[in-house]
Amino acid sequence: MKITPIRDRGLVRLIADTHHRPPVLRGLVDSDAEAAVLAELEGETSARLLAEREGLAGLDRRELAFARRANDLALYGQGHINAAFTYTRATGNRFNSGDRGAWYCSYDTITSLAEVGFHRTRELGFVGIFRDEARYVELLADFIGDFPDLAGNPAHPALHPDPGIGYAEGQALALDLRRAGHRGLLYPSVRHPGGRCLVAFDPGIIQNVRPGARWNLVWNGSPDYSVEAL
Repeated sequence: MKITPIRDRGLVRLIADTHHRPPVLRGLVDSDAEAAVLAELEGETSARLLAEREGLAGLDRRELAFARRANDLALYGQGHINAAFTYTRATGNRFNSGDRGAWYCSYDTITSLAEVGFHRTRELGFVGIFRDEARYVELLADFIGDFPDLAGNPAHPALHPDPGIGYAEGQALALDLRRAGHRGLLYPSVRHPGGRCLVAFDPGIIQNVRPGARWNLVWNGSPDYSVEAL
């Protein structure tokens, strides 16, 4: 596999935008002080907070993003980086298993929208109801380094469009690359022809995270969805 050097800014990751909603627990209490107590209790079962304290089976806590000094101002995006590696699906994703997450992003918003839109549509298909509205916010990040690159190899089994096939192959490839010391992988988008993606295996290579635009995806009875800028 070829190695591609990059020095690129503003790669796009989309996450569910919950900032427009009130805190889930706030309606159960009468004051901010009581809300803080509930938040502390909730933190006892938070995968991200537990991983920051103790690590996970496949993730050493020292790999996660932390401020350089204990009293530093919290860095924007630090929690988002840690969440990407600690909140995982039991069966994993294309290039990560269930015991260790990864940071998936692309070189343009259209590609990222196609990726999240595919997975949301797939979930709606499981329940057989294509009526939904989902808001996403961009997280932009910068990357510098030399990465293995699957460009020019679209037939690689890790890029198979069927998750039942592609995910197992991709997870095996990612494990081999990590064992060889690689910290990420460049690959062509499976869901948007011509799109280019990067998966970061290591939290330490994700730099300068900042928020970008917000988007709304709407399903009105069919697998086809519309996209609106907010």
